[in-house]
Amino acid sequence: MAEHRQLQRDALLEAARALLAEGGMEALTFPALAVRTGLARSSVYEYFRSRAAVVEELCAVDFPSWAAEIADAVAVAESPQQRVEAYVRAQLALAGDPRHRALAAISAGELDDAARERIRASHGQFVGLVVSALADLGHQQPGLTAGLVQGVVQAAVKRLELGAAEDSAVIIEATVALVLRGVTDTVTETATDAVAG
Repeated sequence: MAEHRQLQRDALLEAARALLAEGGMEALTFPALAVRTGLARSSVYEYFRSRAAVVEELCAVDFPSWAAEIADAVAVAESPQQRVEAYVRAQLALAGDPRHRALAAISAGELDDAARERIRASHGQFVGLVVSALADLGHQQPGLTAGLVQGVVQAAVKRLELGAAEDSAVIIEATVALVLRGVTDTVTETATDAVAG
């Protein structure tokens, strides 16, 4: 019985991913979930009390697996600069994943405060992966720099998702170049200022 319930729950989450990727939060309705999974609408409520609960569950399932993929990419890089590059490239590669497209469609404004906080905490896992590399590069405020790097990555992800005029490879390479130049030039300028001072 428990295994059957888990299979049904997994099917509902997969249907939710597809609906979010196809039509955003508006497409994620319990009747649509019922149709996609072949369940009665009342049965969907046995698994999730609201759309926010579905979204929270998606975050709980998908964010850790993304973080693990990014962490694995960062772990095999040898130098701090290569770790930053791996961090950026891994996230941009995940932008094409249907799981990512689904969660990118979520408007945090439609969720309660607890759900928004859990999503923010999950995103924080990503930023933490690059802080040590930035510290090793010599950044005085690696947490701040990591947040700024993440902002650049998120802007690139949005551009990839919108189907920008540029080829995806061009967007990826431009983003990597921008981040690497930014994180290394900032350290060089800080070191030069320290010597001059």
